[in-house]
Amino acid sequence: MELKEVTKTEGTMDIQDILKPENLVYQKTKLLTDTPMHYCPGCSHGVVHKILAELIDEMGIQERSVGVAPVGCAVFAYNYIDIDWQEAAHGRAPAVATGIARVNPDAFVFTYQGDGDLASIGAAEIMHACNRGENILVVFINNGIYGMTGGQMAPTTLEGMVTATTPYGRNTDLNGYPMRITNLIAQLPGTSYVTRQAVHTAGGVRKCKRALKKAIQNVLDKKGTSFVEVVSTCNSGWKLSPVAANKWMEENMIPYYPLGDMKDSVKGEHSEN
Repeated sequence: MELKEVTKTEGTMDIQDILKPENLVYQKTKLLTDTPMHYCPGCSHGVVHKILAELIDEMGIQERSVGVAPVGCAVFAYNYIDIDWQEAAHGRAPAVATGIARVNPDAFVFTYQGDGDLASIGAAEIMHACNRGENILVVFINNGIYGMTGGQMAPTTLEGMVTATTPYGRNTDLNGYPMRITNLIAQLPGTSYVTRQAVHTAGGVRKCKRALKKAIQNVLDKKGTSFVEVVSTCNSGWKLSPVAANKWMEENMIPYYPLGDMKDSVKGEHSEN
């Protein structure tokens, strides 16, 4: 089919007008690299990476930012966001972040951890770092399962939930109860801002971005530890499609891990939660 030249009329825009910088509606932040992401389709990690990259760019703190990525699905976070990164042993990200923040008090330091990393092998590290009120942000991705290593039960796995190590569902008599570790964190006097969010809807993404921006600002203002949990899907570990995983999360995860702020104060104040 022959393409005909379109004559521009007054008041209309052609392709060159649309591409002008002043007419740009949205573009990918320059902090996100062009590395193809390794996360499974439908995974929440990529969305949270995007939010963090946008905020660091918008707040003008790229040169001050240091991320700490331990073992887990997010271990390769350093491939995607163009800032300084440090790897940490499994569960030890808060200890590494503590050292970085104390040596570089003007830096914005954050950890990026999954539920197996933070609430299991790293439980002692996170509790004591938050209790000390280290001036860091903790981003906690809670999908209720060990996503990278085969889908085993995690501390946050729901009662009755089937995993590789609980093939008949989590039995509280045998395996204990799902841990609402963020609720525990909110009770520690070293924390300043503690919240639980999700990114499975457009509205959820906006709320999560506002929460992360507040948490970052708290670190910059040296208010103590900020802690942002993101209730997330793991469609590969849950053996569900991305759409079905979002629905399952809404019906099962979020009722047990309700969204919203738990604490908004300054270091040294206690929460009533």
